[in-house]
Amino acid sequence: MKILIIEDETELAKSVAEYLSEENYLCEFAFTFYEAMYKIETFQYDCIILDIMLPDGNGLKILEELKKQNKEDGVIIVSAKNALDDKIKGLQLGADDYLTKPFHLSELMARIYSIIRRKQFNNSNIINQNELQIDLLAKTVSVNNEIIALTKKEFDLLIYFIGNKNKVISKSTLAEHLSGDFADMLDNHDFVYAHVKNLKKKLNDAGCDKYLKTVYGTGYKWISN
Repeated sequence: MKILIIEDETELAKSVAEYLSEENYLCEFAFTFYEAMYKIETFQYDCIILDIMLPDGNGLKILEELKKQNKEDGVIIVSAKNALDDKIKGLQLGADDYLTKPFHLSELMARIYSIIRRKQFNNSNIINQNELQIDLLAKTVSVNNEIIALTKKEFDLLIYFIGNKNKVISKSTLAEHLSGDFADMLDNHDFVYAHVKNLKKKLNDAGCDKYLKTVYGTGYKWISN
């Protein structure tokens, strides 16, 4: 899962990223308004942590831009200002939640998880597709009630595919999801192919139906009826 942290307090942003990274979230930073605008226009995120008070612009304008582009990124407003009008305006513009500084990192993570679960998996902690079951909290995957061992990248890929079921996902999109900003620096997407191949093999060897299809010349699609 990919998170964008829009925050001008560098130490706070790094603390948040360090905490979330331990839970297998891929974190990127935007320390200024203009850097944030570039990133939301260029990339897609599962959740955006947005500080309203930026040194070179108002974070509410970032929300307006997300709404204008019909983006589906989850947004949590984080601000030292506990003003009711800011909170109301942010929620009206499409923010999913609001946290006032200072806050506990565990609470932030719980709210991120809640937003992602609500947007992608209809508020459920358990994903079932016939013989396949995924426990989002325990981060376990089982086929016919037998748990299979996936790496963090493979688990992340599986959740991403299921969260975008019946959609063709390009290799470049997967590369960006797995590597964030570093995707543009890579010569090719062989690492995406390797991760997908390993995921497919583990699922198939465990007796899972072939839901993950290769769309030749384009990317991959998770089939769900």
